Amino acid sequence: MIEQLDFTIIQWFLLAFCAVLVGMSKVGVPGVSMLVVPTLAIIFGGKASTGILLPMLMMADLFGVGYYHRHAEWKYLWKLLPWAFIGVGIALWVGEVVNDEWFKNIIAILVFVCIGLMIWKDRQKGNNLFPDTWWFAATMGVLGGFATMIGNVAGPIFAIYLLAMHLPKNSFIGTGAWFFLIINFSKFPLHIFVWKTIDWHTLTLDILMLPGIALGAFLGIKLVKRLSEDVYRTAVIIVTALSAFLLLI
Repeated sequence: MIEQLDFTIIQWFLLAFCAVLVGMSKVGVPGVSMLVVPTLAIIFGGKASTGILLPMLMMADLFGVGYYHRHAEWKYLWKLLPWAFIGVGIALWVGEVVNDEWFKNIIAILVFVCIGLMIWKDRQKGNNLFPDTWWFAATMGVLGGFATMIGNVAGPIFAIYLLAMHLPKNSFIGTGAWFFLIINFSKFPLHIFVWKTIDWHTLTLDILMLPGIALGAFLGIKLVKRLSEDVYRTAVIIVTALSAFLLLI
């Protein structure tokens, strides 16, 4: 928890850079917000950094939903959300009793396994390894809910699910935007009253980062328009793998 906004020039630069990356991530630039997690953890510490990052993500969610709301595939959201809330509940308890770094390592390993299975599936002919069934949505939903509550790192897990469903680029972004807006706004009171990682000092800092988030959203929209479907899918896979690696270091 921070008590005053007394940072070095380098720390202010890193905070502003994180804000831009958060804005870009919410309009479809894959995985870049994962770079924010270790950066904020270095500045504020692991658990405290989640309370700094969450309101930034919430502000960025509004940009993402505002631009891509019409492209959401709600049938996938209804399958994921109930399980995601279960994952949030599990993580809420775990975060009180266990070091979250250990769980970030487990999540990263699971992400690598899922990416490997997904790539193998794309090279196969015939049956679908990841059918559109309740158990796959349940598994990804619980893992995603757990990951987003523990460290705001559900992006790779959610990306794996939507990529496995072979959603087109805009549907991928729009569905993700709504999912994280609903989940992140639901987590907000939990961070205030249970984990006590958000207060007026942290919110003041987050508000100061709003121009950077808006700039990132603008740059991200321009960048996504230049990417083809195939290039976008490949970029998601590559950056997701790199992001998962960052959780291990």
